[in-house]
Amino acid sequence: MNRAPVVRIAGAVLALGLALAAPLGAQAIQSSFDRTVIPPAGPAPELHVPAWTTSTLANGARLIVSQRRNLPLVSFSITWIGGADQYESADRTGLASVVASMLQEGTTHRTGDQLSSDLQLLGTTVNTSISAEDGAMRFMSMKDKLAPTLAILEDMLVNPTFPADALERLRARSLVQLTQSKDRTAVLASRVFPRVLYTTAHPYGRSVTEASLKAISRGDVVAFHKAYFAPGHALITVVGDVDAAVVQATIERALAPWTGGGAMPDFSYPTVPAPKGTTIYLVDKPGAAQSSFAIGLPGPPRSTPDYMALQVLNTILGDQFQSRLNADIRERKGYSYGVGSGFAFGKGPGAFRAGGDIVSAKTDSALIEFMTQLKGVRGPIPITDEELQTARDLLVQGLPGEFASVSAVNSAITDLYVDGLPQDYYQRFADQVKAIGKADLQRVADRYIDTDHMAIVIVGDRKSIEDPLKALNYGPVVVLDTEGNPVTP
Repeated sequence: MNRAPVVRIAGAVLALGLALAAPLGAQAIQSSFDRTVIPPAGPAPELHVPAWTTSTLANGARLIVSQRRNLPLVSFSITWIGGADQYESADRTGLASVVASMLQEGTTHRTGDQLSSDLQLLGTTVNTSISAEDGAMRFMSMKDKLAPTLAILEDMLVNPTFPADALERLRARSLVQLTQSKDRTAVLASRVFPRVLYTTAHPYGRSVTEASLKAISRGDVVAFHKAYFAPGHALITVVGDVDAAVVQATIERALAPWTGGGAMPDFSYPTVPAPKGTTIYLVDKPGAAQSSFAIGLPGPPRSTPDYMALQVLNTILGDQFQSRLNADIRERKGYSYGVGSGFAFGKGPGAFRAGGDIVSAKTDSALIEFMTQLKGVRGPIPITDEELQTARDLLVQGLPGEFASVSAVNSAITDLYVDGLPQDYYQRFADQVKAIGKADLQRVADRYIDTDHMAIVIVGDRKSIEDPLKALNYGPVVVLDTEGNPVTP
């Protein structure tokens, strides 16, 4: 884009400003504002958790409705409990995402282009996604456009045609994206890290491969759609300018063709392999300007009673800009644009992971800092009263933001049911966070951040970083290929 006109305009404005300021000469502009004093914080945001009603539709889907009258908007979602990990086979990894995309490609009543056009005329879109353990179809519409948008969603859900040419186009695009992703060290670290922790015998350890994408047939897509998109394990959430009884009747009419029963899936997972002693897994990316880190081990499920303590602990360790990891590795050392940590918290043992992208020349130095902070939070660098209070405040004062819009309210309410939480979870949240003390943090750090059994995955330029990493003596260095397979010396 030619930006010369913008430069000329900016220059003219600057010249005008200088001309207007010229009569003032060197006279200073007086101000009573003291810039050396940090303004006091404003009042803490208040938490307002909306009420909602629950009922069951004729097809077995559960319905949740919450009224929010300030704007004529409606946030609508259908969430299916269970996801790719429950409905994909190991040799068809990626099928769930393909099916979600294919719902946009046409129905028995509309082509893909017609679907797009009809939704544009209504001022909305229907987004479909299927993640590891749940899936959803969502839209936001004006109040008066709810019924016609529901009609289109029903058509997409019940009458998809899954055109063969669209499948081949999506497959080709996915294969290109997969190839391109192998040029990014961060993506490679994200692919290899779970495989190292869980192996491909566990759903948490699998990722899309060229072979799994090529194996997907149209028959697989049709079968997955029939098995997955059933109302029996679905939760419909509606938030906005609606009346519960009226909107239930509207949904019953619009989704009347959507039948088929279905049951809640089984979330039992294979046993996770016993952790090994701390090991460095090095994936070679020749010439890489940065090294991508993924350090961690399997953690607890979302249902763990240690959830709140772990949230407070991780806020201190790696989940804010001034967390220990980022303050050290980015701010003090300058090795990275940003690092952090987090717990995955799935239905099963989601991973604890710390990491980020590090300038290649500082790979070994950064690993020293990572391990210093991970070990430090277990006791050698005691958590201070200020850190504990700051973490509590961040979590408690951040919660009201989860109810700032109709879509945010929709997500917050839906999460309660997906995660199997009590309905007063949000009302009790602040008290539970404030009850976390240093002894709780010490206990969960000792249990879940086991620095003697860490998998350290580093993707970078092997020839320049391998020897310095070996010299650290944190553990053996195992070289892997980009799929996570050991490389024969």
